[in-house]
Amino acid sequence: MQNVPQPTGSQVDPGANQRLLERFIWLSIATAVATVTIKGVAAYVSNSVGLWSDAMESIVNLVAALVALWALRLSAKPADHNHDFGHGKAEYMSAAVEGTLIFIAAAVIIYSAVARLLVPAPLGQLDLGLVLSAVATVLNLATGLLLVRAGRTHRSITLEADGKHLLTDVWTSVGVLVAMGLVFLTGWKILDPIVALLMGVNILLTGYRLVRRSAVGLLDGTLPPEEVAAVSDALHRVCEDPRVEITTVRTRESGRQRFVYATLTVPGAWTVKRSHDMADDVEGAIDSALPGTTTFVHIEPAAD
Repeated sequence: MQNVPQPTGSQVDPGANQRLLERFIWLSIATAVATVTIKGVAAYVSNSVGLWSDAMESIVNLVAALVALWALRLSAKPADHNHDFGHGKAEYMSAAVEGTLIFIAAAVIIYSAVARLLVPAPLGQLDLGLVLSAVATVLNLATGLLLVRAGRTHRSITLEADGKHLLTDVWTSVGVLVAMGLVFLTGWKILDPIVALLMGVNILLTGYRLVRRSAVGLLDGTLPPEEVAAVSDALHRVCEDPRVEITTVRTRESGRQRFVYATLTVPGAWTVKRSHDMADDVEGAIDSALPGTTTFVHIEPAAD
C-alpha cells in the first residue's frame, strides 16, 4: 500500500519549491561568473600562482553550478515508465561531479605550486590583486552560506554541495590572501607557491567528502537518525493495539525524496478493510511527521 502525499497547510507546493531552488542555483552561477572575472584580473596583474589557482577553482565553481542546475531540474521530474520512483538520485550525481571537479582543480593547483617552487617567477601588482581577490572572496562567502542553509532547509544535496564548494573556495582565497599579504609586506616570494600547495591538499579533502556522500546516497543510504526516530515514533503512536506488531521498518532517501517500508502483523481475523484502514493510519502518521514521504505498508496475518 502506497501513500501518495496530499498537500497540507504545512507543505510547500512542489512547483514553487523547485523554482525557489533554481533561483539559488542561478545566484550561484551569477556569483561564479563574477568571481571568475575578478580573480582572473587579479591573477593577471599580480602573476601569483596562488591567485591563478584561486581563479581556476572559480572556473570549476561555474561548471559545477551549471551541473547543479541540470541535476535540480532532472530530479524534479515526476516518475515515468522508466523511473517508477522518480529521478531524485540525479542530485547525488551532481554532488559526485562537483567532488570530481574539486579533485581536478586541486591536482592542477598542486602541480602549479610545485612548478613555481622549482622555477620562481617575479610577482606583479600584489596590492591590486589582493583587493580584487578580497572582493571575490566576500561574494563567495555570502553566496556559499546562503546555499548551504537553503540546501539543508529544503533537503537538497545539490544546493548544499554547491554551497560547500563555494565555501571551500573561500578558505582557499583566505589562505592565498594571507600569503600574498605576507609576500607584499616581507618580500618572501616562496610563500606564494607554498600556500597554494597547502590549499590544494585542503580542498582534496572536501572533494573526498562530497564524493563519499554521493556514493552513500546512490547506494540507498537510510534516512538520518533523527528522521528514522520520527518514523518510529509515528508508527508506535498508531500501532497502540497490542495485537498489532511492527515487524520490519526500512528507510531510504533519494535526493529530496524519502521512502519508508513498514511490515505490520495484525490478527488473522481482521477484515481487509480494517487492515487497510490501519495501513492508511500509518501512512498518514508518517506523512505528518515527515511531509512528502512515500510510505509502503505490508500487512501480514498473525499466527493463531
